Amino acid sequence: MSEIISLLDAAHAAVHADPENEALRLRFFERLADGEMFLLLEREAQGNTLDPKVFDLEDGRFVLVFDREERLAGFTGGIAPYAALPGRVIAGLLKGQGIGLGVNLGVGRSEMLLPPEAMDWLAETLDEGPEAVEALPEQFHAPSVPEALVTGLDAKLARAAGLASGALLAGVTYRGGRRGHMLAYLDVAPGAEPALARAASEALVFSGIEAGELDVAFLHSVDPAVAAMARVALRFDLPEVEEEQKVPGSAPGMDPKRPPRLV
Repeated sequence: MSEIISLLDAAHAAVHADPENEALRLRFFERLADGEMFLLLEREAQGNTLDPKVFDLEDGRFVLVFDREERLAGFTGGIAPYAALPGRVIAGLLKGQGIGLGVNLGVGRSEMLLPPEAMDWLAETLDEGPEAVEALPEQFHAPSVPEALVTGLDAKLARAAGLASGALLAGVTYRGGRRGHMLAYLDVAPGAEPALARAASEALVFSGIEAGELDVAFLHSVDPAVAAMARVALRFDLPEVEEEQKVPGSAPGMDPKRPPRLV
């Protein structure tokens, strides 16, 4: 039976092959943050409170996560309590706790120990949200951005089903002469603006572009600016919502208003 290589395995292998490549390291942390991880618990979650199992190792204290449920079962040798959470939520829980993260220990190609400092950095990086600004576009032109940013945006928006009908990326010249790039989300679902703005911000951060900027706008398909952008823009189509969806907040950490607590 052939082994299944996960996205995290592939990202880890790329870093291992070229450890000095900062872009590849950023890509690994992005995969970790965006992926669903299975956090090993001491006992079953009680309501919205989690009690992760902490291991005292030579390199410090660590909690363990696995990127597939069967890998967790392979490590524990059977049924064990766990919480399925996005990596970004786990990083936020560990921030400032002095606890590192063990990833796929003994059961995956992406096996590694991430020290507390790495988890603090990841949590702080994810906390950096976009800033609101006002500017009047005068002209749109074809985008000129690194491929890493396009790839990052494509990956982020592929997980934003139902939040918008699509997005346009174009170069822009503002009144006063400032030039930059704009990502315009189209027909945004009510309340989805913060999540979409953060997705664009994270795609920029993890693309490795130093001092990069990306302006975000929220437009309707019938807005005159959309027709002007569409002539020169790169378009991203967001997937439609599948009929069967998990109930928001059904798992610890999935309700942003009620983040899980560590015991």
